[in-house]
Amino acid sequence: MNESRKVTAIDLNSARFIISAHLPSQWPEETLSEVAFAGRSNVGKSSAINTIVRRRGLAKTSKTPGRTRQIVFFELDSGRRIVDLPGYGYAKVPLEVRRHWEQTITDYLTNRETLRALILPMDARRPLTPLDLQMLEITARADLPVHILLTKSDKLSRNRAAAALLETKKLLNNEPGVSVQLFSSVDRTGVDEAIDAIGHWLEQ
Repeated sequence: MNESRKVTAIDLNSARFIISAHLPSQWPEETLSEVAFAGRSNVGKSSAINTIVRRRGLAKTSKTPGRTRQIVFFELDSGRRIVDLPGYGYAKVPLEVRRHWEQTITDYLTNRETLRALILPMDARRPLTPLDLQMLEITARADLPVHILLTKSDKLSRNRAAAALLETKKLLNNEPGVSVQLFSSVDRTGVDEAIDAIGHWLEQ
């Protein structure tokens, strides 16, 4: 992200659970800005949310990939929202369930007028999988900005992490509205940068 961007005044620490929605009809009323998180199962999406909002256990983590089956809405004191979309790509989930998730996620990303940006965690060791690229195609069609978190960067050496960041940026060089950073919930690499990005979009 642009290093000159001001530090956000949005209090992400105030995030609180409001609803888990299985159907679009259950989504809360569109009011102020929302920023959503989506990603492959087991890339550390829930851990990233908890680290960014500084609320341990707010987004439920699990050793069983694909456990989150609904869209989860968290509201901030300002009335703005953080939204946790179901993880995708877990093969053991029944096909019918996977199709429901895919349709629900697509509906939300393309039709939610208050959605300002998508935060897309990817494992720094295996970024830009075919399903990640499919997600980027959806957001491109929706003209939705995307900020990629290369998670679990602590599992790579500094040189390998830097190389992964450079290579990912290079592969996405022609993708407008897509930005990339390193991130780790373990050693807090990139946490302030992610907070700054999210706050920027929530203030819109």
